[in-house]
Amino acid sequence: MMKLTGTEKVSYGLGAVGKDMVYMLSASYVLYYYQDILGVSALAMGIILMAARVFDAFNDPIMGVVVAKTRTRWGKFRPWLMIGTLTNAVLLYFMFAAPPSLTGTGLVAYAAIAYILWGVTYTMMDIPFWSMIPAFTEGGKERENLTALARSCAGVGSALITVVTIMMVQLLGGGDERLGFKNFALIVAVIFVVCILFTCRTIKEKSTVDVDSPSVGQMFKALLQNDQAMTVVGAIVLINCSLYITSNLLIYFFKYDIAGANWHTTYTLFNTFGGAIQILSMMLVFPLFRRFMNTVQIFYLSLFLAVGGYGILLVLMCLGVHALAALLIPAFFIFLAFGLLTVLTTVFLANTVDYGEIKNNRRDESVIFSMQTFVVKLASGVAALAASICLAVSHISSNTDNVVSQAASGSSVMILRGTMTILPIIGLLIALLLFKKNFILTEKKVEEITQELKRRE
Repeated sequence: MMKLTGTEKVSYGLGAVGKDMVYMLSASYVLYYYQDILGVSALAMGIILMAARVFDAFNDPIMGVVVAKTRTRWGKFRPWLMIGTLTNAVLLYFMFAAPPSLTGTGLVAYAAIAYILWGVTYTMMDIPFWSMIPAFTEGGKERENLTALARSCAGVGSALITVVTIMMVQLLGGGDERLGFKNFALIVAVIFVVCILFTCRTIKEKSTVDVDSPSVGQMFKALLQNDQAMTVVGAIVLINCSLYITSNLLIYFFKYDIAGANWHTTYTLFNTFGGAIQILSMMLVFPLFRRFMNTVQIFYLSLFLAVGGYGILLVLMCLGVHALAALLIPAFFIFLAFGLLTVLTTVFLANTVDYGEIKNNRRDESVIFSMQTFVVKLASGVAALAASICLAVSHISSNTDNVVSQAASGSSVMILRGTMTILPIIGLLIALLLFKKNFILTEKKVEEITQELKRRE
């Protein structure tokens, strides 16, 4: 297998930027758009987002099977990558362009249909995108380096959305958030399509394992028999739940806890700092740590950093500290940790493909990576439901006629603060225990598997 070219690396990274711009816009702002701007019940939105994830439990692995069975002259990944991208971009726009005439039940139905279809088309694109990694890289450093690059670029896409969304919504809507989100979603959709077009034109599968197309039952059996894949996806859902609970509620923390006329500016500055740290952690800190630590050691360190950051944030919240400079201290540890964890979990999952081939005598990259797609979306659904329950119980809501948001009551903000910090800490600690008990794919083990696969060729 030839080494990856610079153009291939850049094009794959660019696709990751566009893909995660779309995902982060949905994961972080769909609840805010429908609940705070359009007035849909927080609990109703939570149920919709969670129901969509239940649907994905069946849809995502089946899509993995479909990708695995695909045989075209363009490969099995690129056709679905392009189809999924085009349809997902259209649905992203319509999801944030709810007709003003819709109210009540009609608006809830629109939100449900748009979000579920968006999730289906995102699956079409996301599974082949990540499944391509084992198909055109060798195990070990090449795969790890490309994964780190792709995840870093995905982090750039996520960070861009986190940093600029509220600012762009204000600018593009002239103060009308509804119009601003509609226009911004259109811009993001176009960028997404352009990025993936470049990826599809450049990346080609360099190797495949020719096996008979499995049945759905065989694929599920192979997946369930891959204990390392199940361990990694379990860790991913716990880690991402923790992150998305925070990202869903962060805007409410700045708007109703800190409050004030300039909450948009403070929120944007906080996210700018956090996004920069997350990108640097993937692009610079991870390679630096790899010089003297293995991936498992970095994983444990990252979990401890995240838990410590949330602990500091909880203390600052309880003390009523609202100074941005103070809040940036826990933000540094949290965003640094999540940047590292994002890279590591994808590396670990890619390695489980080789492990599964050794154990089950078949290469199931599409189904393995369909689980990543599912659990990341599951995490966003669980987090959105938790955030929705928090908003419903705390009675935090917006008076959209009021230009300056007022601080919520003491009991309301205490519920908000606890949900933002205590739940993520619990999730991260469970992930730590799960990983420590079950994960065996150390670097030495991965090298042994790689050598065994080469002997079989």
